[in-house]
Order: sequence, then C-alpha cells, then structure tokens
Amino acid sequence: MMNVNTRCLIVLSCCCFLACGLNKPAHTSSEKSKESVVKTGQLSIVQKLKEFDHLPVEERVALYYKIKKESPDAYNFKNEDELTMYGYSFLWDNKMVEALAIFKLIVAEFSGNSNPYDSLGEAYMKNGDMELALANYEKSLALNPDNFNAEDQIERIKHPEKVPEKPADKFAKVFSVEAYKADLDQLGNTLLKVHPNALKFISKEAFWKAIEEKKALVTDLTTYSEFVWHCSEIIANVHCSHTGMGSFYPEHEMLPPALKFPLQTRWVNDQLFVLEPFNNAAKVKIKDEILSINGVAVSKIVNDVYKHIPAQGYIKTTKKHFFNWWSSSIIPYTLGFPNTYEIVLKGVEAPIVLNQAETLKDPFRDVSIQRCKDNLCLEVLKEDKTAILTISSFNYYPWNNLDVFKNFIDSSFTVINQKGIKNLVIDVRINGGGSQQSSIHLLRYLVDKPFVYYSNAQFEGKLAKIDGEEVITPFKNRFKGKCYFMIDGLGNSTTGHFMSLVKVFNLGTIVGEDLGSNQFCSAGQKICRLSKTKLEYYVANNTHESTATSLPDEVGILPDHYVTQNIDEYLNKVDAVKAFTLKLIQNQH
Repeated sequence: MMNVNTRCLIVLSCCCFLACGLNKPAHTSSEKSKESVVKTGQLSIVQKLKEFDHLPVEERVALYYKIKKESPDAYNFKNEDELTMYGYSFLWDNKMVEALAIFKLIVAEFSGNSNPYDSLGEAYMKNGDMELALANYEKSLALNPDNFNAEDQIERIKHPEKVPEKPADKFAKVFSVEAYKADLDQLGNTLLKVHPNALKFISKEAFWKAIEEKKALVTDLTTYSEFVWHCSEIIANVHCSHTGMGSFYPEHEMLPPALKFPLQTRWVNDQLFVLEPFNNAAKVKIKDEILSINGVAVSKIVNDVYKHIPAQGYIKTTKKHFFNWWSSSIIPYTLGFPNTYEIVLKGVEAPIVLNQAETLKDPFRDVSIQRCKDNLCLEVLKEDKTAILTISSFNYYPWNNLDVFKNFIDSSFTVINQKGIKNLVIDVRINGGGSQQSSIHLLRYLVDKPFVYYSNAQFEGKLAKIDGEEVITPFKNRFKGKCYFMIDGLGNSTTGHFMSLVKVFNLGTIVGEDLGSNQFCSAGQKICRLSKTKLEYYVANNTHESTATSLPDEVGILPDHYVTQNIDEYLNKVDAVKAFTLKLIQNQH
C-alpha cells in the first residue's frame, strides 16, 4: 500500500472521551487530596495551582516557577496535556486573561512543540487579536506541517473575505477517482498507524480487502456524500467506540431536507415503528409498523446501517440507539438518496408513497425516560429503605472538576448511611464515560477489599504508572447493603471499566440491556483529515483495560436480567428497567 501522511492532531491522551466530541465540563476549583498524587510519586502541578484559583493568574504563574525552582522533583512538570486542559477550562468559560496566561506559560515550557502555539493562537483569535493569532498559528504549522487546524486558521485570518464551505455545499461535490482512491489508502494507513488495536477485531487481510472493495465502487460520478458513506464502513470495521466521524452530524448537516426519510421511527425488538408522521399524518399513524422501504425489508436496511456505525467489539445495543437517533437522516444514505419513499405497513395491502420531508430536524432524542437533570442525582424512596443513585457521566477530571464528582458521591453516601438504606440502585444508563478517577472513587464505596483498576494502560509519552494501576483501598464507610445496577447500550468507555469490575467482583444485580462497552477500551483521540477530500475523523490512540480480563472483549457487560422497553412502554413513557428493578427489590422482601 502507498505511504501517505496521517494528517492527524492529538485531541487528548487520557481515557475516555466519546469519539463524537468532547463534553465541555464546567470549571470549578479542586480540593487537595491523596488522589491528586501522580503514581510516579510526584504531585500534580495543576492540582497545586488550582488550590490558589482565588489569586490573580499572574501570581499562579509565578507560583508555578517558584515551585519548579524549589521542588523540581516533587511535582510533575512534564505533563503538557494536563496544563493544556487547565488552560482550556478557562478558554471554555471565556476567562480570556487566565487562558492567555496559561497558554503563554505552556509555550514557554514546551517551546519545541506545535500544540502550545496552536492553543495560544486559538485564545488570541477568540480574544480578537488576529495578528498574534496568526503569528502563533504560523509557528505551530512550522513545527508540525501536518497541523491542518493551523493551516485552516491561517487561511481564515489572511482571507476573511472567503466564504467558508458549508456542509450542504459538499453533498453533491465530486472529486476525481484518483483522489478518492488515494484518500481511501490514506484512511487505511492512518487507522493502522494511529490506532493501537486496529486489527483486534478484524484481520489485516479482511481490513484491506474491504478498502479495495470500496475503491472498486468509486467512479467519475461518485459524490462526496457517497464517499463519506464508504469511509464510515471502513472506520466501523475497527470496532471501536472511540473511533468514528463525529457521530452522524456531518452527514446529517449536508443532507438536503427533501431527501430525508420523512418519518421519525424507532427500531425495537426487531420491528420498526412510526413515532412521528410529520407531514404524512394523513397516510400513517403513530405505532404503525413498517415492513419495507422502497422494496427493501427493514431488517436488511438496519443490518446495512449497522455496518457503518462504530461500536465497541460486536456490541449491537449501541448501534440500535444510534440508529434510533439518526434514522431519518441515515436511511437515505443506505438507500442511495432516493427522491421518493414508498413504504409497506403491516396489515395494509397497498404500498404508501410518502410526502417529501419539509425540514431537516436535529437528531431525535429519547424523552420516554426521566433523566437526571445534572448528571448526578440521589433519590431516596419512601419505602423499602431504597435509594437510586444516578451517575449519567464520569466526565469529571483532575484538571477541572473532579472535586464536583467526589463531593457529590461523598455526600450521597453520608445520606445513604445516615438513613439506613438497605437497597441501593445505581443507574449508569446513557453514561458515555470520563475519567478513571471518578469511576474509582465510586467503586471505593462498593468494593469490600483492596483492588487494582487497570490491568493495562498504554499511551504515548507514558513514563510511569497512572491512577488505577496500583492497589486501591476501599473506604471504611463503604455501602454494605444490596446493590442493583441499571445499564444500557449507551453506557460507554469508562462505564465499561466500572461495570466490568462490578461484574467480576459480584457487587450486585445488573438489570437492562447489554452495556455499550466492556473492560477493554481503546481510548484517547486524534482528529485526522484526509488530504484530498478533507474528510475529518477521529482515531483512538491509547489502550486502557480493567482487571476484569476474564470477561470477553467482543460483547458488552451482560445484565443478569435483560429488560428493555417495548413500543407501548416507550409511547407511554414507562421506564421498564427501573420498574423491573424496583419490583425485584420488593419481591426479595
């Protein structure tokens, strides 16, 4: 295969953000604790600086240099990523004075690296100082010619009169056959070069065979949208939830509204039901079951779509939820963008030709289950000495707001112990992952003996053990009652680590559907771009695996009781998993 540039930018080196994009955490101050100690024996310099967040940023920078001079071995001054995320916590909160000061500090400390200049350029651009933004982007590009973000921003600053290409402009755009084939080769080489486990679930021969098959399909008439659909299948062949093309937003945004499938549907228990008829209310109604679309059985349509959806291993529950989010936009891609849609409904003889869609709505969101408003909730029920602890995210990091998570968990278990709770339901549904520190902190309240969290943690630049690789001691005031865990196919990344240890340590009864992840996690992320078509995508660049290595890597963590909503429960907003769990508790009394 031809050698090509990877054209990648490092996004994060830590575990485990979703490939569809980073969740922006709120900036908060952090407390000093034993957990802030880096396992090399060194303390986190960012954690130290955060203890003085009340001081002007100039004084915090001066403190950094003072500590570095007086205690160079006590703190970790080599963690560029941690400092970078500290700077971004200010940039995201529009605290420009602080952001600029921290990014200037990083440039001074890591002057030979490209990324600090890129970050400083971004801060200057956001602050309206285009001259300094340009200078820093040019320095970043000089240090790393593959930094396409700097390349784009330089062009934007130098030519503000140019109108940026919109997603809709690319839908019908056609590139040459040679350009498509070169990009497919580049895509394959990049996935194999960047992803540490690209061939874990597929052989090298099968991987390249799939690429050659896609190359054979491109012609002088192949559009960018068709090419993107080819690429999504190649990327999905890696079977990694951290490797994808940014959810389905790019494809959704460039799809002309008139080509959208004009119904909102739900795939449940191998049946496709109408949820919202939109401007076809005179032809179909809610809960109608669709058997085929344009002569293609819905089962075949769904199976084809699944080939293009990234997921961990061979887990299908994640793909199911993804399909339900994006069905109105993703069905057109798998059917080749038809101008009209003809459906066959169960119990109706004649096919129905649907009216064209009038608008292109955002992805569908499931509102049938009451969600925790703030990601972290504790609900104490009046009966049965039962409490429900909802953890909808582990996205709390030492460089930003880990203390928010710790304070919530600590106060929750204080209440749980004070009220004599006997049954604790822990809901980790829709939890897309986050930091191992959050997961570990919760586990310390549940596990009854010392444990090790990671069996394997590998990433570029690693110098010593990280949090989770050494023995962790449970809290003395841990919960001693019965635990129940509610899971679903949207539980990804770190949630897989957490639930894998719940499973092997037999910490309680698990209810729901197959988890969207397991003990094995290819995480971190690089954002990459193809040279010819400029298609952007994300590739995992490190490995984190829990100590639950006896579990299979191909499937998600399996529940003890498989429960999912049927269509009637969905339409009536019945939380079937929660209802089953609470009934299970009642029956055990």
